[in-house]
Amino acid sequence: MGSETEKRLYHIVFLRHGESTGNAEERFQGQTEFPLTESGRAQAHALAERWRSEGVTFDLIISSPLARACQTAKIITARLDVPLEFDPLWMEWHNGLLAGLTDEEAAERCPRPQFVHPYLHTGQTGESRWELYLRAGRGVQSLLDRPAGRYLVVSHGGILNMALYAILGITLQANFQGPSFRFHNTAFAAFVYDSEAHRWYMRGLNDHSHWEFPDD
Repeated sequence: MGSETEKRLYHIVFLRHGESTGNAEERFQGQTEFPLTESGRAQAHALAERWRSEGVTFDLIISSPLARACQTAKIITARLDVPLEFDPLWMEWHNGLLAGLTDEEAAERCPRPQFVHPYLHTGQTGESRWELYLRAGRGVQSLLDRPAGRYLVVSHGGILNMALYAILGITLQANFQGPSFRFHNTAFAAFVYDSEAHRWYMRGLNDHSHWEFPDD
C-alpha cells in the first residue's frame, strides 16, 4: 500500500537562490543578471551540506537559468549528485524599467503609480502580476505533468510567491494587498501533492535553519 501511495505523491520543494550582488546592493533584480555573493555561495553550500547530512535527495532539480539561481542549483546538485535541468518558466518577475535600479533610482526614473491593479505592467514594460501568476501556474503545471516523484525548484522570491498563490488558490488584489510569503535567501517551502485526491499539503515555509539572518 505504501508504494502505491507514493506513485501518486509529488514531493516538491521551492527554493529561493542564495544572496546575489543585486540583493546585497538592494536593487530591483527582475531578469537582470546578478551573480551570487561570497555569502550567497556559502548559503548554498550550507544548505547542500544540511540536506546531505539529513539524507534528503531529489529525482530532479529544476532551476531558473538566471545566474543567481543557476549557481545555487549547481552547488546543490554537485553535493547531492542529482540531475539538473533549466526552465525559463521559473525566471524572476520581468520588472521592466525597474531592472537593476535602487529604490532611489526607481523613485526618480519610474515612480510607482498611486493605484496598482493586477493587470498593470510592472516598470511600464514588464510583466503584470497577473501575467506572473499565469506563468507561475504554468510552472506548477509543468511539474505535475512529470511522473510523481521528488523535485526541487530553484527560483526567485517574486515568482515563488505566485506559485504559492496558484497552489493555495489565493486571488490577486490591487495595491499588493493579500498575503506575501517570505523567502530568505536559500530558504525553501516544502509541499506534498496527492494527485488522486487533489490535495496539497504544506510541510514547511521559509525554512532556513542552515543559515541565520539578522532580522529573524
